[in-house]
Amino acid sequence: MSGHSHWSTIRRKKEANDSKRGAVFTKIAREIVIAVREGGGGDPDSNIRLRMVLDKARSAGMPKDNIERAIKRGTGEDKDGAEIIETMYEGYGPNGVAMMIDVVTDNRNRTVAAVRHALSRAGGSLASPGAVAWQFDRRGVLEVPASVDFDELFMAAVDAGADDVIEGQGEDNHEVYTDPHNLHEISEALKAAGIPVANMDLVMVPQNEMSLGTKESVQILKLIDTLEDLDDVRRVFSNLDVTEEAVAAFASG
Repeated sequence: MSGHSHWSTIRRKKEANDSKRGAVFTKIAREIVIAVREGGGGDPDSNIRLRMVLDKARSAGMPKDNIERAIKRGTGEDKDGAEIIETMYEGYGPNGVAMMIDVVTDNRNRTVAAVRHALSRAGGSLASPGAVAWQFDRRGVLEVPASVDFDELFMAAVDAGADDVIEGQGEDNHEVYTDPHNLHEISEALKAAGIPVANMDLVMVPQNEMSLGTKESVQILKLIDTLEDLDDVRRVFSNLDVTEEAVAAFASG
């Protein structure tokens, strides 16, 4: 999983780039709306999903006014703008790599056209609902700074009920995987043990990974990068076995 961790680090650095911040804020604002609407209101103390998104918003440097406006839109106090929906598109990249494309949009037709175009240009295609999803499991993941002692984290996470703990390499964070319903409980347990949690998220984890050569893997990483640059795409998950070599080749290209 070290390649996946390194890929996540590259993504975060890209999101932090000033030229991308406006687009990132737009995406996070939509996530806030959905979190308020689907997670139980605008109070982060009682809405765990909203708390997770607000942590992301603050880490990205999102202005307080933008956050408050998005919360009001979610509660219905601000009725401006089209309805925002979240959905997951399924597709295949080159070499049959399975992809789950997480979307938050106010225009489904625009989004599906953009996603289909990006996939087809790269030699992939959209798939019908259910054709790809069965290959993935929904999991909760907590990221812990790599500066934290891994053995200490491992024991605390396992005691709290985590399913798996992956050691970070270099500047990559450690990762703690769990059932989505236990995400908040494990986060609180780690914090109580004095272990900081850098990020929490819900992800789609492939049941089996596909191994490709470095050149073919870079092609998939470029496609994922292109998809995640689309305004309406929040994140792309794939069953590619992301190696350190492929990530290094992508970063250098």
